Amino acid sequence: MRIIILAAALASAAPAHASGGLWCDNVGGPVKINIQSGVTRGMGSPVFNFRASAEIEDATIGEDLRKIAFDGANLPQYWSYGDDLNMVLYRERDTEIFGSVEIAILTKAAGDDIAYDGTYTYTAHDGGANNGQGSTVTHTGKISCGVE
Repeated sequence: MRIIILAAALASAAPAHASGGLWCDNVGGPVKINIQSGVTRGMGSPVFNFRASAEIEDATIGEDLRKIAFDGANLPQYWSYGDDLNMVLYRERDTEIFGSVEIAILTKAAGDDIAYDGTYTYTAHDGGANNGQGSTVTHTGKISCGVE
C-alpha cells in the first residue's frame, strides 16, 4: 500500500506541461505554404507531429521541387520565445542531381495571445534545370502564424 501511495505522490508532484497547436499560412504570392504542428508549452516549446508543404508554379525548377512536403526532420531551426516565432525549413531532393528548397519564416506577435505576422523567404535550387546550368528561384512575401 505504501508503494501505491508513494507512486501517486510522485506522479502528482511532476510538473504539468500543456500542449497546443502551431500553424502558418502565407498571404497571397506565387508560393503556397502551409504548416501544422503540435507544440509543447515549457521545456523550450518543442514541436511534435510537424508537417508542412510548399507549392509553387514555376517551370524554371523541377516538378519534384515545385510541390514538396516537410516533416520534423526538415525543421533545422525553430525559435519561439516572447514576441518571436521563427523557423527554417530545409529539404533536399533524393536524386543524384542536387536540388533543395529552403523556407525562412520570421514573425512577431501581432497583438493578441496567438497571432504572429511576418515574412517568409522561399528559395529553391535546382542543379539540373536550365540545361544543366542550374536555376535558383527566390520569393518573399507575408505569412501569418498562430500558436495556442
